[in-house]
Amino acid sequence: MARPSWSDEMRSAAVETLDSRHWVKGRQVQAFGNEFANYCGTLNAAPCQNGSSALWAALKIAGIGPGDEVIVPSYTFISTATCIVLVGAQPVFVDVEPDFFCLELDSVRKALTSRTKAVIGVHLFGQPYDPKLIDFCESNNLLLIEDAAQAHGARQQMTDGSVRVAGAMGDVGCFSFFPSKNMAVGGEGGMLTTIREEFSSRIQSITNHGRTPNLESVELGSNLRMSEVAAAIGRKQLSCLDEWVQTRRDTADRYAALLENHPLIDAPVVRPNAQHAWHQYCVQTPHPEALQAHLDKHEVDSRRYYTTPIHQQQIFANHYQHETILPETAKLGETLVAIPVMHELTELEILRIMVALETFQLD
Repeated sequence: MARPSWSDEMRSAAVETLDSRHWVKGRQVQAFGNEFANYCGTLNAAPCQNGSSALWAALKIAGIGPGDEVIVPSYTFISTATCIVLVGAQPVFVDVEPDFFCLELDSVRKALTSRTKAVIGVHLFGQPYDPKLIDFCESNNLLLIEDAAQAHGARQQMTDGSVRVAGAMGDVGCFSFFPSKNMAVGGEGGMLTTIREEFSSRIQSITNHGRTPNLESVELGSNLRMSEVAAAIGRKQLSCLDEWVQTRRDTADRYAALLENHPLIDAPVVRPNAQHAWHQYCVQTPHPEALQAHLDKHEVDSRRYYTTPIHQQQIFANHYQHETILPETAKLGETLVAIPVMHELTELEILRIMVALETFQLD
């Protein structure tokens, strides 16, 4: 499903950084943050350990804690919800859109209470969430935390006609550089971004024990720093990101054309005025097990993501929504199958995938 990109240029950047013996808190991390902020169009960006720590840090700098509620989709990766519990707040789970798989705005509206302080919106599989979610949060004085862990390179037009890149579609953006993502750092890694002046310096300090430049701790933080070697690799990968994402889009377009009239498989839909980043390409079928067995015969890997909604997992057995049925969330868990769309696919591999899709039928 994924093949991390690695080149001589990235190898040289890593080795040169190791040879410098300046392995932490140096110019590579600072440069990576600056370059990532410039790419996203944000005021600032702070490299950190991983996407999960970025989510925790975003909630902490926003002052989210006990007694607060945070609205979150149940159809997403577990850390999108557990970060809320880790700061002592209550996750409130809502349903997702049937076509685009992101937070469904009416569900968010219905979940709003006097205790709601924030919404975590997820650009799931690389699909940007509804830009009206941004307007909704602004009009209701809610913090919008942007979970962009799967959306490196995604873009979309806002309701005012402007175009924003993932990382600039919320008050604080959170990225993951896990090796399966659109770009990586040679291991674990993450990034915090912000478009808000009041958070600009704090996304830096919270990753370094809440300290100011004079080394005084002024708020509760932790050591979430990224290594210099990881940042050096990340800088090289960032310079390739647009090319890699375009390759993914081209492959996704080929799949969509092939599946246009398929009787058993529906291709994913891209939100109007959005550019999908295609971290994953998830088709829908009423026969997921049969499709996976067929793909296996063609030596094509596949995955089924989030088959158990977060709110129904054991960790939330005592949550008041544990038995709640979220219809679209449940349906996606039963019908989605992800197939390879990584930018490292060869032409022969793409053709093998397409043949497998085209020939799928029930016995």
